Parts: sequence; C-alpha cells; structure tokens
Amino acid sequence: MTSRARRRRFGTLALAALICSTSVLSGCSTDGGPDEHSTGSAAADAPAFPASATPDYQLGGAYDPADGVGIVGRDRADDPADGLYSICYVNGFQTQPGELDSWPEDLLLQGDDGPVFDPDWPDEALLDTSTSEKREAIAAIVGPWIEGCAASGFQAVEFDNLDTYSRSDGALTLDDNLAMATLLVGVAHDSGLAAGQKNAAEDAADLRGSAGFDFAVVEECAAYRECEAYTRVYGDHVIDIEYTDELPRSFAEMCADPETPRSVVLRDRDLRPAGVEGHVFETCP
Repeated sequence: MTSRARRRRFGTLALAALICSTSVLSGCSTDGGPDEHSTGSAAADAPAFPASATPDYQLGGAYDPADGVGIVGRDRADDPADGLYSICYVNGFQTQPGELDSWPEDLLLQGDDGPVFDPDWPDEALLDTSTSEKREAIAAIVGPWIEGCAASGFQAVEFDNLDTYSRSDGALTLDDNLAMATLLVGVAHDSGLAAGQKNAAEDAADLRGSAGFDFAVVEECAAYRECEAYTRVYGDHVIDIEYTDELPRSFAEMCADPETPRSVVLRDRDLRPAGVEGHVFETCP
C-alpha cells in the first residue's frame, strides 16, 4: 500500500497545557496519565497497552520486527505481528488511494468542482461527516474493516485523518468528526480492540474525553515540540514516530528530552520494509 506517513499540517503547540483547560476536562489527568473517568474504554478482556514499549511503524510493508520491539503498527490489509501488541491502521475519515470509486458519491464531501481532496494527498477524498445519517452510513462501511482487524488478531486500531474538518473550508466541524469518531471507537471497543487517536494534537482532550480514545499514535511530536499535548491527555499511552527527513535536532537529543514519549522510533518517511534500500529503523537507548 502507499505509505501513510503524513507531513505536518499544524505548527508547534507552545501552549500545550491549554488543551487541558478546555471544556472537556474528562480527558485530562492531573498526574499526567489518562483519567480513569474518561468516556469509553477498551473491552475488559482486551490485552493491556504496553506503555513505554519500543514501537515499529510498518505501514509501508510488513516485515519481521527487530529484537526488543513490543508494539507494531501495520495496515489493515496486513497480518498482525506474531506475539506483539499490534495496531491496525484504518483511514477512517478519507478514502484510501485507489478506492474512490468504491464509495457512494453522497458520502464524499462535495465542493464546487466535485469531491474535496486532501491537498497533501490528492488521491484521497474527504468523507462527509456533516450529518448523523451520513456518519452512520460511513460507519456501516468502516465498521467491518475494524471488525476485520479484530478477526485478524490485532489488539488495537488507529484512526487517521481525524482533522479533516480543518481542511474542509468550513463544511465540516470538529463536532462532526467527534461524533464520527465516537461511532468508530464504539465499534472498536465492541470488537475488543483499543482505539488510537492518530495525530490531531489540538483536539487530543476532546478526542479522548468525548470519543473515548485509549491511546495516541503521533508523528513528529518531538521534532515539533508538541508531545506534551498528547502526554498530558494519554500519559505513557503515546507512540511517537519521527522521520529522518525533518529532524530540526538530532534523534539523540529527542531521546534525551523528558517531554518525548518513551515509545518512540525513528523511521524513513516512506516506511520502507527492512532490507529495502533507504529503510531506517532506530530507537532510543
């Protein structure tokens, strides 16, 4: 599949603490960890999230994880990693490349010239989350993908593109996407999967407090110095992927930074499988 690694859409969050002063306080904890009273939680029999474990992010193609890896993220089309905590990638708010024609036209956000596409991913159209009817119809399509992740043996699922409202020119709102996320998280929990927020630092408190996310998968929070925006909400339940092509400081410095999540990995932007030229996989000491 095409790599899902995404370049940043937002700038640095210098005031990360502001997130925990919003109206949705249920997603924040005074001790830096997830609040036990937050709405939604993974099924009681779901495997415990391995906080601070070494991650690998394999959306560019599955391969045998290196020794010491405890968490592996893979696309829903791949099998989970044997014996490791495996997270299933689902593009829940945009179409996948090559799948545009499989979506009903009325579930695609429409602009003056037809479907609205992600400016960074021009082969991905935004899904229309603006009404409850459309959200239910989207969930009827995405829900079986989530259930398929559980049937394949994954322990968790991550949902990408939670921030489509920010590039919809006002056609969608945060509330629309929170309502959509709540439906998808519900399917994940009913399937025995933990549910992960992908990126969207500005909305972390809302996504955990309202939609019930259990952990976060984030890209380049150390490079952009916004990791605290996630760890204030999720504690140690944060996985960070940094990329070699945008390192404003050395990876060693990021590892030494107390604000960097303990679950962090350095990868090449295309997330190439091991053995392929250009593959990079590096972890903190």
